[in-house]
Amino acid sequence: MYCRASVTGSQAQHRTKASAAETKATPEKQNNGESKSFAMGLFRGQINPEQVFPYPEVMSEEQRQNLEMLVEPTHKFFQVVNDAAKNDELEKVEEDTVQGLREMGAFGLQVPEELNGLGLSNTQYARMVEIVGQYDLGVGIFLGAHQSIGFKGILLFGTPAQKEKYLPTLATGEKFAAFCLTEPSSGSDASSIRTRAVLSEDGKHYILNGSKIWISNGGISEIFTVFAQTAVPTEDGGTVDKVSAFIVERGFGGVSSGPPEKKMGIKCSNTAEVYFEDVKIPVENILGEPGDGFKVAMNILNNGRFGMGAALSGTMKGLIQTAVNHAANRKQFGQTIDKFGAIQEKLARMGMMHYVSESMAYMICANMDAGSKEFQIEAAISKIYASEAAWFCADEAIQICGGTGYMKSAGMERVMRDLRIFRIFEGTNDILRLFIALTGMQNAGKQLQGLQRALKNPSANLGVIMEEANKRAKRMVGFSSAPSLSQHVHPDLQGSATKTAKAVEEFGVSIEELLMKYGKGVVDQQFLLWRVAEAAIDIYGMVATLSRTSRSLSEGVASSEYEANICNVFCNEASERVSGNLRSLKSSTQRGNYQKISSIAQEMVKNGEVCQKHPLGF
Repeated sequence: MYCRASVTGSQAQHRTKASAAETKATPEKQNNGESKSFAMGLFRGQINPEQVFPYPEVMSEEQRQNLEMLVEPTHKFFQVVNDAAKNDELEKVEEDTVQGLREMGAFGLQVPEELNGLGLSNTQYARMVEIVGQYDLGVGIFLGAHQSIGFKGILLFGTPAQKEKYLPTLATGEKFAAFCLTEPSSGSDASSIRTRAVLSEDGKHYILNGSKIWISNGGISEIFTVFAQTAVPTEDGGTVDKVSAFIVERGFGGVSSGPPEKKMGIKCSNTAEVYFEDVKIPVENILGEPGDGFKVAMNILNNGRFGMGAALSGTMKGLIQTAVNHAANRKQFGQTIDKFGAIQEKLARMGMMHYVSESMAYMICANMDAGSKEFQIEAAISKIYASEAAWFCADEAIQICGGTGYMKSAGMERVMRDLRIFRIFEGTNDILRLFIALTGMQNAGKQLQGLQRALKNPSANLGVIMEEANKRAKRMVGFSSAPSLSQHVHPDLQGSATKTAKAVEEFGVSIEELLMKYGKGVVDQQFLLWRVAEAAIDIYGMVATLSRTSRSLSEGVASSEYEANICNVFCNEASERVSGNLRSLKSSTQRGNYQKISSIAQEMVKNGEVCQKHPLGF
């Protein structure tokens, strides 16, 4: 029933071939050399509308039809064949499920058809992982560790020979792949990698030694993307240590793995330490160029994060269904609990967070399918928002269901355990917030440098100088210089559009003030950078929601009033959060609080625990 043919049909009918127009990358820079990325423009107080308005739709009719053919069978597979509770109990994916996934083609969703894959676009891939996330996040990690990061480097950076050699057996699930970056001394700090690969004297292979920890699929994989320090030649005839990326086969010899780790959640996903002892790697197995490993790793992670937002949207949808069903049927004090305001607010906030997460995820993958290469900030925002929103939804769903929700049989405690890792891996949310703030501010800083250069030769750069002076003059006398969103959104959303435009303007001004005050030293102002990232996340959520809701209102879809309510409430509340976070950047009270917070933490570390005397004295 669930063979590859019955689920996906013939290759000619059900696998996607993007047209030349669809696969042609759109230019990433505008005519003036500035980025088209909305997030990049945000840090300059600008609205780059091209990638966000109207809400992007990039699938052809053929792609849409092919995707629709996959959706229902995939739902049915996870409802009938896969047993999430049993996978969790066994701490491995049942073999019947693994074989069914092979027959569905689930291990090579984005691998080209000619290499045994389904050739799905990013948007199609997102829809499929959303379904998996709705039913079993453990299986989702099993699949994602394999293709979203495990062999993604081969897809992105592999030579034709490397792709032809490795992708066919990986796409069919005959072999599994793993991504090996993390070490005991290098978590988010990839530059501190100690695993080392030394080029042989004859220059034909590298000798790899070291180990990697917490590797998803580490104990079951045959193919590994491994990052190691290498000596890279310099122009002066010396060498410098740089990270390089390698395709490593277990069959090379010297590759071993430890026992499966015991984890809080995603238990059916194999996680193990992987050891490399004098592993001989042919030089042709380098991914990219020697020394390009950091770039390879960051591209793999940035490219894979959009799928996390989609998968967690599916998880939220499943939790909401359970919570809504319970609230509509559970009677207390003579009426069902969905009539109580406290429960209504919980349900509504779950629905709002789901809508924002879903809107972000599909906006980003559409941009990627349209050829965008600059989506790293947006992808980080989506990952942070979705992982924290899903945790909120799990907590509230359990609260709504009360004692029933706390019971193992309800399945929500498993979902909650599974969810916790998503705020940690593929970049912890804490580090990603700093990444968002610093990446955007670096780009904004370049613009300020350009203005400073223009001031040195005012006669040749009068237009640039006058434009900036005009903006500042307007702000000084109380007039907004915010770019308008009115032409991009539906008339019913004009109030929310005005608040969003104002938030963008205030954000750009705040970034400029921070850069002027701290310069390069802003990198050390982590209390401030956190607030910058929080504001950026809210603004991107406002824009994604405005865009999607405008489309629904314009098309007159049945849910348009529901969506408009979500959009307006979210934008109202988000605009207040943005203002609060931006005010805190220059608040003397907040600066004092940050110093006190730092002092509290240092005292605790010095003492090894809390520092106060017990109220009883002993």
